[in-house]
Amino acid sequence: MMLLRKTQQLCGLKKLPWSCGSRYFWGWLNAVFNKVDYERIREAGPDRAASEWLLRCGAMVRYHGQHRWQMDYNNLPTGPLDKYKIQAIDATDSCIMSIGFDYLEGLQHVEKIRLCKCHYIEDDCLERLSKFENLQKSVLEMEVISCGNITEKGIIALYNLSNLKCLLLSDLPGVRNKENLVQAFKIALPSLELKLDL
Repeated sequence: MMLLRKTQQLCGLKKLPWSCGSRYFWGWLNAVFNKVDYERIREAGPDRAASEWLLRCGAMVRYHGQHRWQMDYNNLPTGPLDKYKIQAIDATDSCIMSIGFDYLEGLQHVEKIRLCKCHYIEDDCLERLSKFENLQKSVLEMEVISCGNITEKGIIALYNLSNLKCLLLSDLPGVRNKENLVQAFKIALPSLELKLDL
């Protein structure tokens, strides 16, 4: 509530004294939404804490045994902390960024991740994601679409997701050498279905 009041006060200013405009303010606010609360992860468990982070940043989650996507932060399911396990993440148009990725480390049941039009996603995000042991075992499908800051370096890191069965890459202007990418994945993950629309 206090953050909302401060935000409203700052939005009422014609020019923010510490920035060149509202663009920097929104970048700062997105960084606040991405800040990891390790105590919350310990209290609520990794799936609940990650759900809160993802929804706060505009992403959606789907839990095991459910067909509908959870997109409303205020309607997060209640009940035993270990009941709702994240099976899929759709971060389309969300403001998730690298500093929040520690929320993903404890997730053990994520099978699909979709990163589409994520303006803050960079190579280091994919590198970090691919180093989490739980995700290396569980992720089966991944989509990276229209993320302008992603290059071959970030995509190549996904070979660490050893159980990855399907990888869709589309509209990635930073990826320039498609042939090397295809070769790298043929060697690292021979059974991977790689779909390219670059």
